[in-house]
Amino acid sequence: MIEKRKLVIVGAGFVGMSAAYSFVNQGGIEEIVLIDIDTEKTKGEAMDLSHGLPYAPQKIEIKAGDYDECKDANIVVITAGLNQKPGQSRLELTVANAKIVKEITENIMKSGFDGVIVVASNPVDIMSYVVSKVSGLPTNRVIGSGTVLDTARLRYLLGEYLQVASKNINAYILGEHGDSSLVPWEHCYVGCKKILDIMKDNNYPIEDLKEIHDKVWKSAYEIIEKKRATYYGIGMALTRIVKAILNDENSILTVSTYLENQYGQDGLYIGVPTIINRNGVKQLLNLDLEKGEQEKLNKSCSIIKDIIKNDIDPIITQK
Repeated sequence: MIEKRKLVIVGAGFVGMSAAYSFVNQGGIEEIVLIDIDTEKTKGEAMDLSHGLPYAPQKIEIKAGDYDECKDANIVVITAGLNQKPGQSRLELTVANAKIVKEITENIMKSGFDGVIVVASNPVDIMSYVVSKVSGLPTNRVIGSGTVLDTARLRYLLGEYLQVASKNINAYILGEHGDSSLVPWEHCYVGCKKILDIMKDNNYPIEDLKEIHDKVWKSAYEIIEKKRATYYGIGMALTRIVKAILNDENSILTVSTYLENQYGQDGLYIGVPTIINRNGVKQLLNLDLEKGEQEKLNKSCSIIKDIIKNDIDPIITQK
């Protein structure tokens, strides 16, 4: 079993600190180290979080640090990078963030780190690929936040629509964490009943499901337009992933995972249902998709592969 529960968060911006705040409130971690290029801000964030510990569920050591702290960490979470601006797609951040994430990964590995890296920097599928290639870690020990947040948004909206607790909705978003995602509706359930059957039995328009999915992928743009950034939801999503690893849960989450001939794809990271435990990825769940859904996933993968070939691989191999 894991002897020490130590987490390093690289990036003390909105996402990194929302994740840290979520970890402190939910517990299960003994030490949190914050790393950021703005060292004074990072020290202030550590102080601010520490002052709330008398009301936290457990004792946690929180401090600002440097990359040498990664050596004995169980998990490093990377949230650093440029933020998505209003009207900007996640993919438009690719080249700039790839360079940032490459340097961060090199610094992590110089420490002798040998745990699991969780990537949240956008575009997350491509940044997960960068971390995997640069770190040299086994692919099961590099995962991205993928469509875990998208899936949470889907379950929330379906819960509101169907008037059912979102925790009882087993629906998943696959593909890119972005505009080309998809929902395999045939594999979505409320409790033990298919959502498609519930729609039919209640005479709900099936078109409403498409509207709900559209709201999911558009919601990030709407939030960014209204408050400049999204961070609470992803902060809680990162907590969920980290706890699944630390607690050796074997939980199913739609993380960004390296495909090796699953779903007819190979050589890239993308969001698919995955069993997560202390080693990161234990196993991918390879769903049988309908023709239209498989075509959407193929398109999603094609977009990512083109960017990797044209923009990312040259950055990774650059000395």
